[in-house]
Formats: sequence, structure tokens, C-alpha cells
Amino acid sequence: MQPLDVGSIPAAPGEPRLTRWLRKGSGILAHLVALSFTLFLTLLSRPGTSRFSWHPVFMALAFCLCMAEAILLFSPEHSLFFFCSRKNRIRLHWAGQAITILCAALGLGFIISSKTRSELPHLVSWHSWAGALTLLATAGQAVCGLCLLFPRATRVSKVARLKLYHLTCGLVVYLMATVTVLLGMYSVWFQAQIKGAAWYLCLALPLYPALVIMHQISSSYLPRKKIEI
Repeated sequence: MQPLDVGSIPAAPGEPRLTRWLRKGSGILAHLVALSFTLFLTLLSRPGTSRFSWHPVFMALAFCLCMAEAILLFSPEHSLFFFCSRKNRIRLHWAGQAITILCAALGLGFIISSKTRSELPHLVSWHSWAGALTLLATAGQAVCGLCLLFPRATRVSKVARLKLYHLTCGLVVYLMATVTVLLGMYSVWFQAQIKGAAWYLCLALPLYPALVIMHQISSSYLPRKKIEI
């Protein structure tokens, strides 16, 4: 949960204005896709109709929206809070990640309650196993973030190296969450409601923010952090 201090990708000398606008537009589109896909899953779930109906709602809020926004806000080109200072963006990042963990915990609680009430077995699909691993990895990232936030209290000596590990693992966790969402689209519940070309479109939507975030982290921050250590 330590902030991903991702800087902007410097414009190359003589870079066409169209290229710069396309790069900024890709970030805006990532925000819109994350928000619209979360709203779509919320409407599709019809929250309140059953205990299970809350599971996709909270998981979408956690991993499709809050986690994505918590990462994107540190990009000057893609952040909705580019006008904020780094200190304030750190606070926003922590708020976003805290909401991510809260929503994920609620989503986990509802699916466990739903399956227990229906006397259905747990962890019987690839989606459930991927989700469980993602939740464990997210918890590990939170612990690592606390170590970076309070390095003296946790006796962390190599802060720069730990930041690199945390950043790399954070990207992996987000990609794990994306895979979990994709596997959820193979579930009986989802395929019973979405079919044909619409299903393939839904399958592609979560991939776009993941590609933007992966490019943001790998091209602008990881090389610089490797030099620092």
C-alpha cells in the first residue's frame, strides 16, 4: 500500500502533439473503462436480491475501480488529481487502498456466507482459487506498505530495495486481480446473463486499464528505481 511514485513519461524531443494527446487520452479512457465496467457489474449483479449479489459488487469496487485509481493517481499524465501535491496524493493512495481492502473483505464475507447458506463447496473453481491468492497477495502488499510507511519502527534498512519489490509485486497483484475478474466471466452466473459478442467485449474491457497501468509502471518508474539501488 506504499504509494507508487510513478513519474510521467518524458516527451521525446520533437514528439508530435498528436502523440502526446493520444498518450493522455489513453489514461482518460482507462479511468472511464474502470468506472463503467464497475457500474456495469453492479447493475448486472442487482445488489440486494441475494447474498451472492453483493460479492461481484464489492469485488468490482475493490479491484476494478479503487485499486486501479490508487495506482493511476500517481501518474501526472493520467491522474485525476494531478493538481495535488505528492503528500496529498500519498494520502489519497492510502485511502484508495484502504477502501480496496475493506471492499474485498466484504466481498469475501458475502461469498462465504452465500455458499455456506446454500451448502455449496468452497474453492472449487479457478476463479475462486485465483481470488483467494489475490486476496492473500493484497494483504501481503498492505503489510509491505506499512513497513515502508514506518521504516524505523519496522527496522527496514534497505528502503529503496523494498520499494522496488513492493512496486513490482503491486503490479503483479493488480494483474492477478485482473485475471480473477476474467475468470469470473467464465462462471455460470455471468455466462447466463451475457452471451455472444457482448461477452467478448466484457472480456476485453478489464484488460485495457491493466495495460495502461503496466506501461505506466514498467516504462517510467522501475528503470529509475533499479538505478537507485
